[in-house]
Amino acid sequence: GPLVDPNLSLMTGPVNVPLEIHIPALEIRAPVIGVGLTENNAMASPRGSRENDPIWQTIFWYRGGGIPGNPGMATFAGHYDDTLGRPAVFAYLGELQIGNLITVRDVWSGLAIPFIVTETRSYTEAEAADPAVLARVFGTGSGGDAEAQPMADQVSQLTLITCGGTWIDGSFNLRLVVYATRASYPN
Repeated sequence: GPLVDPNLSLMTGPVNVPLEIHIPALEIRAPVIGVGLTENNAMASPRGSRENDPIWQTIFWYRGGGIPGNPGMATFAGHYDDTLGRPAVFAYLGELQIGNLITVRDVWSGLAIPFIVTETRSYTEAEAADPAVLARVFGTGSGGDAEAQPMADQVSQLTLITCGGTWIDGSFNLRLVVYATRASYPN
């Protein structure tokens, strides 16, 4: 069945989903929660209320996007650091190399879907707000230009997003995005 209730509004708060992400190169094994959008149409990434809140080590799946392993783009985000500036789940995301493995595991079935890193990119906040970049990060399923990319829509892809760069005026000035493509397909 679906990971989340398809009738659930994207404005609703986080929901549990039966997924785990493993990134062996970074020694990450983290639970996933499904998140929607804020009033500003940004991906809603919950922040911890205290320094040892498990949310800092939790990965957020954007439930308005693709389902991991299905054709299309599944988008995940994680915090760079906690309120005390200590490393959060995606603190070392920038160290991932092309060819590194990212596995999305269904904790109910035990099924693990492998993805291979194809690219890492840093975007400024202005670049990250560009519709073309947003379409690339979140997939083009809802965009009008999906017709132009029929192949990309048939491939199962994922993106991992975190903050990067320097902390300026209450936020980091870069967005780091890791792009990955499903490693193997059933015949």
